[in-house]
Amino acid sequence: MRDWDLRPDGTLPLSMNWVIRVRRADGTGAVLKMGVPESDHLGDEVAALECFAGHGAIAVLAHDEARGALLLEEARPGTPARALVPARDEVATAALIGVIKRLHRPAPPTVPLPELADRRASFDGYLRRFPGDDPLPRHLVERAGSLLTELCASATERVVLHGDLHHDNVLAAEREPWLAIDPHGVVGDPGYEIGAMLYNPDPLDPDDTVLDLVPARLEQLADGLGMPPERVVAWGFVQAVLSEVWTFEGDGVMTGRPLRLAQRLLPMLP
Repeated sequence: MRDWDLRPDGTLPLSMNWVIRVRRADGTGAVLKMGVPESDHLGDEVAALECFAGHGAIAVLAHDEARGALLLEEARPGTPARALVPARDEVATAALIGVIKRLHRPAPPTVPLPELADRRASFDGYLRRFPGDDPLPRHLVERAGSLLTELCASATERVVLHGDLHHDNVLAAEREPWLAIDPHGVVGDPGYEIGAMLYNPDPLDPDDTVLDLVPARLEQLADGLGMPPERVVAWGFVQAVLSEVWTFEGDGVMTGRPLRLAQRLLPMLP
């Protein structure tokens, strides 16, 4: 705060990292975000945001790698797209489609971000650890792993992906209508981006009203992104199973709704 000449200007909800609204010396607002120094997550976030260069995402104003500190553009008013769900879900989906189109650009050859295809290791590791159908049905994990490899191999583009694009990570703003925050940062096929939005918002909520919106979302995503419908379905399935694998690895529990989404999408796979 002292070195960047900042003063506190209000709290923000906390999750993995510490964040606070601040005022800069010139009176403009910003967000100070701090995490574990040299963590992969913060490093990937910075690399992704720098690649996006303010197109469809907030900008990086300052970065102190040694302290694990980021000074970020503030999206105001900052209302998340989740506020539109379910009453105006098609408007929320259109907002996310617009952000995707602004974000995606060819990945520079030297971009320091992980490859999407390498996420196959999460499926393989899970299958080695759990030989049966508990905690996840084994056939779903096997299918998701093989589909990930197939989709990456058939990708016609290699872009910088947000990696966790959903309704709480897309905020109403002034510079652009909507801006993405908190990218995970990964490089690969553009279709991966649609997965997280299918089971959001509130994936921990046992109410599956959101899943009833999925057919309309799939159609709107395929049309809005110019993507084959079967590819949209496949990426949705892969990302849903991967989410449950990661959640179980991290917390020893499953979220639930991503699994139920995968089960709904399974009969729709080519």
